Amino acid sequence: MGAVSIENVRKNYGNMEVLHGVSVDIADGEFVILVGPSGCGKSTLLRMIAGLEEITSGTISIGGRVVNNLAPKDRDIAMVFQSYALYPHMTVEQNMGFSLKLQRVPKEETQKRVAAAAAILGLEPYLKRYPRHLSGGQRQRVAMGRAIVRNPAVFLFDEPLSNLDAKLRVQMRSEIKQNHQRLKTTTVYVTHDQIEAMTMADRIVVMHDGIIEQIGTPLELYDRPANLFVATFIGSPAMNLVNGKMEGQDFIASDGTRISLGRGAGSSEGRPITLGVRPEHFHLDPNGVDAEILTVEPTGSETQVVARFAGGEIMGAFRERITAQPGEKIKIRPDSSTVHLFDTESGKRIAA
Repeated sequence: MGAVSIENVRKNYGNMEVLHGVSVDIADGEFVILVGPSGCGKSTLLRMIAGLEEITSGTISIGGRVVNNLAPKDRDIAMVFQSYALYPHMTVEQNMGFSLKLQRVPKEETQKRVAAAAAILGLEPYLKRYPRHLSGGQRQRVAMGRAIVRNPAVFLFDEPLSNLDAKLRVQMRSEIKQNHQRLKTTTVYVTHDQIEAMTMADRIVVMHDGIIEQIGTPLELYDRPANLFVATFIGSPAMNLVNGKMEGQDFIASDGTRISLGRGAGSSEGRPITLGVRPEHFHLDPNGVDAEILTVEPTGSETQVVARFAGGEIMGAFRERITAQPGEKIKIRPDSSTVHLFDTESGKRIAA
């Protein structure tokens, strides 16, 4: 069993606390991604699961066993780092089987496991090659193969794709997800790239300044972000934010622009409210609100428009081909069924 339980974990460096009582339960076989900006504590938490960082307080359990005081080699985990860290003087086959050699696994069993991992990762033609003869993506596969042959209870990935070019990252994302579907091994994966998190994870843990802001499936975070941080971090391009207040079922922006939403804000009416609208949830509408175009960016599948709207700048993503030029005005409206309301002072979502 590879369930991971993290209970009220804290991490101090001297007098500075960098993790503030983090708790999360990861089910056996689940693919969970820790995501957040640099310095949020996600890599520190991963290294604590691996045993590479000491735990100041709290407990971490793997397969029902508390591992706080266990050495990394005794935790039944395998880790893939940002750096491939392959032995240059060893072939692919030797690199993948080296950890088993150290464990004195019989030669026949080692060869069997290496062959199985190579088949999963498409490395069979490269087993006799040295790392210098491989591409970046192939080297990352070897690093993954080295982890797979150990048959661990948990895989740990620390930003494994950040050294690859954009096209290769897309390919490797798909391969990692397919391999997880085959192996069904519990996986904890760290990245700062929210697109990686959205496309790969069963659940995402969004971290910020050493705390967990929200845990949920990719679409739960996208459709119902718990606060302004999650709302702006998840989604690309980022969610547009407009400050104002509610009057009945209308949102009144700070510049006086009135936007009909067809719903109210309950007890928050009259208080400062932030309206959140994702770029793709703006629509062209002759009865909409004026927006002055600043830039038009056609991407082929859609047209991205930056415009002045309700006293600020917003980005809209439209399926229509927009021919208007900068300085011209178009009329747009947000889809009232998909807008988000947040308390401006606390940043928390207003249920509606």
